[in-house]
Amino acid sequence: MAVKERVGLVVSDKMDKTVVVAIENRAPHPKYGKIVVRTKRYKVHDEENQCGMGDRVRIQETRPLSRTKRWKVIEILTTAAQS
Repeated sequence: MAVKERVGLVVSDKMDKTVVVAIENRAPHPKYGKIVVRTKRYKVHDEENQCGMGDRVRIQETRPLSRTKRWKVIEILTTAAQS
């Protein structure tokens, strides 16, 4: 079984050891063909509290860590200061 990985943007870092990552999915509408942007938000485990608002991160699916947390931060691709 392949491990799921996603790349997204940190939209909240107010919790301890947890960040909220938004992932945009752009796909054509099934009937009209227009590109529709859908956003999904994941609560992600950040052990060292390294991530900040606006960082682009790679996340990976893991075992359930709490009721809503099933992802962890693998690496920080870019920080908010760099972009």
